[in-house]
Amino acid sequence: MRLAVALSIATFVALAQYAVWAWVNRGVEMTDAEQRIAGFAYSGYGRDQSPLTREYPKETELARDIDLLAKFTKRVRTYSSIDNAAVVPLTAKKGLKLTNGIWLDQSVEHNQREIEEGIRLANKYKHIDRLIVGNEAVLREDMTPDTLIFYLKTVKAGTRKPVSTAEPWHIWLKYPELADSVDFITAHLLPYHEGVPAEAAVAYAMQRYDELAKAYPKKKIVIGEIGWPSRGPAVEAAIPSRANEALFLRTFLSQERTRALDYYVMEAFDQPWKVALEGWAGAYWGVFSADREPKFALTGDVPRDIRWQSKAYEAAAYAFIPMVLIAYLLAGWSLWGRVWLTMLVQASVATLIVGINVPADYYLTPKDLAGLSVLIAATLITISVLLTHGYEFGEVLFKRIWKRRFAPLPALPPEEEPFVSIHLACYNEPPEMVIETIDSLARMNYRNFEVLVIDNNTAYEALWKPVEAHMAKLGPNFRFFHLRPWPGFKAGALNFALKETDPRAQVIGVVDADYVVDPDWIATLVPHFVDAPDVAVVQAPQAHRNWETQPFRRMCNWEFDGFFRIGMHHRNERNALIQHGTMTLVRRKFLDEVGAWSEWCICEDSELGLRLLRKGYDTRYVDRVLGKGLTPANFSAIKSQRFRWAFGAMQILKAHLPALLGRSRLNLAQRYHFLTGWFTWFGDALQLVFTFAALLWSILMIVAPESFGLPMTVLVAPMLGFMAFKTAMGPILYRRTMNCPWVDIAGASLLSAGISHAVARGIFAGIFKKKGEFVVTPKGWKAKRALAFFGPIREELGLLLALLVSVVSISLTLGVQDPAAKAWVAVLLFATIPYWAALGCQIASYWPEKAPQDNPASAS
Repeated sequence: MRLAVALSIATFVALAQYAVWAWVNRGVEMTDAEQRIAGFAYSGYGRDQSPLTREYPKETELARDIDLLAKFTKRVRTYSSIDNAAVVPLTAKKGLKLTNGIWLDQSVEHNQREIEEGIRLANKYKHIDRLIVGNEAVLREDMTPDTLIFYLKTVKAGTRKPVSTAEPWHIWLKYPELADSVDFITAHLLPYHEGVPAEAAVAYAMQRYDELAKAYPKKKIVIGEIGWPSRGPAVEAAIPSRANEALFLRTFLSQERTRALDYYVMEAFDQPWKVALEGWAGAYWGVFSADREPKFALTGDVPRDIRWQSKAYEAAAYAFIPMVLIAYLLAGWSLWGRVWLTMLVQASVATLIVGINVPADYYLTPKDLAGLSVLIAATLITISVLLTHGYEFGEVLFKRIWKRRFAPLPALPPEEEPFVSIHLACYNEPPEMVIETIDSLARMNYRNFEVLVIDNNTAYEALWKPVEAHMAKLGPNFRFFHLRPWPGFKAGALNFALKETDPRAQVIGVVDADYVVDPDWIATLVPHFVDAPDVAVVQAPQAHRNWETQPFRRMCNWEFDGFFRIGMHHRNERNALIQHGTMTLVRRKFLDEVGAWSEWCICEDSELGLRLLRKGYDTRYVDRVLGKGLTPANFSAIKSQRFRWAFGAMQILKAHLPALLGRSRLNLAQRYHFLTGWFTWFGDALQLVFTFAALLWSILMIVAPESFGLPMTVLVAPMLGFMAFKTAMGPILYRRTMNCPWVDIAGASLLSAGISHAVARGIFAGIFKKKGEFVVTPKGWKAKRALAFFGPIREELGLLLALLVSVVSISLTLGVQDPAAKAWVAVLLFATIPYWAALGCQIASYWPEKAPQDNPASAS
């Protein structure tokens, strides 16, 4: 039954994603076109061929093309008499009329060879019924009209076949002497280049045709090129798409007037090589793809993606087994929880399938492929972060039974109490704050304990002398040590305390200098060590006091609270606890066994917890507030704190990676949590890399648009969706699991986004640097100068300004009509969120205090 349910869930989700593919790619209704196409403009190059690199198609490939075109038309137009010359006899063999081209450029020698060969072929082959000398040579400014007229006269002197040249309609109107020099006018009518929307493009083209006919009533007019690209950048209101190409061509072919026109559809096959000359759109004018597959039919609905079914099948196939495993292994979740996570997996796989298929859907240069590889790698990282969050989200919301939920235990009889040594390390702390913590320890409902306060490296006697004097009043079990100089930061102080610890001590307690502990902290948690001999750590949550009356402190309280109400339960369920350096109890025997505190790591608490887990010991999280500290004093303080945490996390990861990936006593779940637990911070680091990359790409698009185009919407849109989805999960979890008002949920989310830049810098510093510096998080308010407001957020403000300038520049230079431009602007605006958030956090940290009675306190 369990397997049947898992198979049913996976099948349901796979079918649902197929339905989504079908809906997104539902056919676009438009006019059918029944009439035959009069002629095709034809260049015979394949996907990896180009005249620019002298890679030409084989004669067999050209013959295949001509055979295909003969099914749809009776006329073909070419552009060169030298390149792909086999087209001439091949079209003769198939009975097609050929308008042969003679390519002209700035090389006189090349032009002479083209003209000689063009005349020779025209005189040899009867099916060549006319010649076109030069293609947009005046438009490209390769030559003047007078030079072109000279070449036209030269060709006309060599053959009796009608001779023309091809230029856009406005060139013919601008140079009437050109019209006087040809036997017929060959006009290009390409409304896309003029920013005309596809719906009005055919009418616009016919309007321009009529202008030419009125200007030159005695000249026959041949439409040398008429069409619409299926991809490319938008030009004002002209949007390239497969549907718009089909709409344009069907509208043109469905008109009765078209039957009387002499025209060539631009063009037969997509020509990827043209990207180098004409930009992105140049490759996508074909009715057939570069792989010689039709891009749309001339009748019936037109799907947005002709390959959507194969992509949907691939996505379902690759995701099916992972979905079955998830639905099977998470039988302890509710049905909807398993459906939720399998849907997330299916969406992730579908997104990757879209990315992997981009080289088949687009014609990419090596530079494009390199960019695609980076985007796919970024997508993989984003998906990893998303799935990690999704698993945590689903477990918290949908898990029915939690196996490892620990509560405070009844106090032991005094004669059974293990001796506990409580260690408090401090540096440059306000003495009144430390004394308040010491007094709370003195009030504990526990007899067998001692308190060791280690002040390490505080220079000013005014800070540590009052603490020493106060400790002297509390009896022999309260001992004070002032160390200066002393190495090892907090870990060094705690290791010193271990050497001074009473030999009777079985449990070591660690508390921060700002924590006021509950009288029952030790009494209700120490029994866990008696209850199970393999318990190494018992951790209580961090919590805060005096936060209710100031906006920034409220934000800090709820942002911290989220991890201890949600994330710690998630990890505790599989004995993969992150140990914290306050409100923590450690079995002394095990602490000595693993070598005490690591002085090389600035997150010595979390590193110790991992070493204890590697020994196979148990750790327990008791979600009961048994002590409250102070929030960081301001935004600068919490940034410093998170930088240190991120730096320390990288130190831990580098040191323990062999054990996490190789042989060790860590189980699979523990490895998972310690490898993925920092994915959110890796996501922040990726966000910073992405921001710099987006800024660089935006600059390149503006200064070198011919080489750097807008990233593909097909890749950008899913990443935007994933980022938005990830952003929404946190507030939903808060609302479902915590007694937190929406305004405080918004504040916690703002702070979480605002510190991401500091976290990213900590990640990179931790990766590339070996040693870090332990910086105490300030807990007291300090006066600020007027310009000091901007100091802590100067980097964030700089990046915010750069992104906003990029948004304005892209909008002005590329417009916002193009869906790709809209998507890129959206990406840039989304990237500004952390920097707006940092500004908001800094404003909140300066916000004045409110009177306590104006704000009803919330339970922490």
